[in-house]
Amino acid sequence: MTNEADITGTDGAGQHSRTGHDSGKKQAGGGEQPRRAEQNEQAEQPPQDAAQRRVAAMRGAKRVLSRPHAIVTLGEQLTALAADAGTVYDLDEPVDIYGGGVVAALEERVAGLLGFPAAAFFPTGTMAQQVALRCWAGRTGDPVVALHPMAHPELHERGAFGAVSGLRTVHPTSAPRLPTAAEVRDFEEPFGTLMLELPLRDAGFVLPTWDELVAVVGAARERDAVVHLDGARLWECAPHFGRELAEIAGVADSVYVSLYKSLDGLSGAVLAGPASLIDEARTWRHRYGGALFQQYPAALSALLGLERELPRLPSYVAHAKVVAAGLTDGFRAAGVPWFRVNPEVPHTHQFQVWLPYEADVLSEAAVVQAEETGVALFQRFHPAPGGVPGVSLAEVTVSAPGLSWSAADVTGAVVEFVRRVR
Repeated sequence: MTNEADITGTDGAGQHSRTGHDSGKKQAGGGEQPRRAEQNEQAEQPPQDAAQRRVAAMRGAKRVLSRPHAIVTLGEQLTALAADAGTVYDLDEPVDIYGGGVVAALEERVAGLLGFPAAAFFPTGTMAQQVALRCWAGRTGDPVVALHPMAHPELHERGAFGAVSGLRTVHPTSAPRLPTAAEVRDFEEPFGTLMLELPLRDAGFVLPTWDELVAVVGAARERDAVVHLDGARLWECAPHFGRELAEIAGVADSVYVSLYKSLDGLSGAVLAGPASLIDEARTWRHRYGGALFQQYPAALSALLGLERELPRLPSYVAHAKVVAAGLTDGFRAAGVPWFRVNPEVPHTHQFQVWLPYEADVLSEAAVVQAEETGVALFQRFHPAPGGVPGVSLAEVTVSAPGLSWSAADVTGAVVEFVRRVR
């Protein structure tokens, strides 16, 4: 449920230096020489990779707010899946072959939860949404998609909508929130599909109110546009809206959900919508290379997530508010000159923390705190968007391990964290 890059990073994992080894070679007939050579060899080993050190620190921490997959070994994941999968599906059934079996069972389960007649499993959300929007463009005759410039396809998919699917994007607003009904209704360009990311992750996992959501969908309908929900994290939106998942998803014509971001599955996504759309989507899934021979590990882990994590998400969302309040008190107590918890009251179980320090300084402080105290408050900080100098942000996720933290626990951990920043 935490961004895996926050743990593993992209700072050259595995790119270790191999220089200086000749000076450590043993020489014959040298009495103490072998021991000295061994000492030299140890001294000249390159420093531990930053990502590996971060993973080791987070694995060793006794107290964390969440434990993402990046810190779990292959053996641990396989053992857990083998031990638990039989509680959600009959393991004496044949494996899936290009769908069917456990994959079909997962599709049916998700379609029912979201209140749609049909659903299709995809290996990635990127593929699922490209297929959905390509299908809608063919049906509306309009390849233009209105979405937020901070939406995942615009920031994290390397222009895939245009490069692969022939779609064009427009932005009804650039404010760090979803567009309003007025912005959609009065937007000067025509568009065939309105895509809404719930929650809008890069703006701080923010959500509109229920009335605002209904109004913006109504504005799109007035323009004869279809509405697609980027619901990668839709599962945890129900507490904020005070509605069941099917009612939330039902405002749109189609919806995509992730199976690992909040459900703790291994991978995969599901696209839900009208039966005719999903039939067409299956054809495009094959064309895009998404018809995989076997997918049962991902499907089984997703069924486990639906059984275990989905019912817990409301408690995570509620406790994120406690954690956010503790962070605020902690930064004030530590005398941090400026900070921001965004949103101040989280809309889901994830939110942002902004601090006036360089990202590498803050990331190092987080690792040192975990190493020295066994408490991992933050995973990793990133430079602020737009290149604002000296300002960094971290994403905070509260899941099962975080439920034991009181606001006072968080405040104390913040004071210890800031002490290592200075």
